[in-house]
Amino acid sequence: MKNLGNMMKQAQKLQSKMLEMQEELGNRTVSAQVGGGMVEVVANGRQEILSLRIDPEVVNPEDTEMLQDLILAAVNDALNRSREMVSAEMAKLTGGMKL
Repeated sequence: MKNLGNMMKQAQKLQSKMLEMQEELGNRTVSAQVGGGMVEVVANGRQEILSLRIDPEVVNPEDTEMLQDLILAAVNDALNRSREMVSAEMAKLTGGMKL
């Protein structure tokens, strides 16, 4: 029973550290640029899009499809970078242990 008590304490400690890390990651950001920097998206560690910047030069009313593609590419890249950041931090916390 002593081992079970120790395991429970370790699990609670890990859970507390994970909550702290989630809070910290919510304040950290990543950015992604596409089209030579014409479109930029910033996301946080909660996979929330915080900002979107579009260079006026890329806005062409006759080619909205290209702008849509650039925005989608930037958003997806920013979200992927955010997930990678979270995964890297989780690996540090758990020692690579799969949870």
